[in-house]
Amino acid sequence: QVQLVESGGGLVQAGGSLRLSCAFSGGTFSNYALGWFRQAPGKERELVADYTSYADSVKGRFVISRDIAKPTVYLQMNRLKPEDTAVYYCAAKIEGRPGYDYWGQGTQVTVSS
Repeated sequence: QVQLVESGGGLVQAGGSLRLSCAFSGGTFSNYALGWFRQAPGKERELVADYTSYADSVKGRFVISRDIAKPTVYLQMNRLKPEDTAVYYCAAKIEGRPGYDYWGQGTQVTVSS
């Protein structure tokens, strides 16, 4: 069973940076595509970044990367804005399939103005 464990969230001032980590286990990492989602209070969950795309709101500020040896996926978040405040989730799906099947527990990111 695939398991995803996020870490790295916290409180940061606007303009600051955070790096989120998502540790993957329980499967063959290279068989899965991972992505980062977020959900702010009162809003729908949205895809922030996956291996091929970024949400328009984070382009040029966020970078997704992965370390196959660990295996871990990262989300480097720079020039953070108060509107980036949300719970961030890591998710995994089998490569080539449309939907994400596995989700982490989420990590809170709060950006103060």
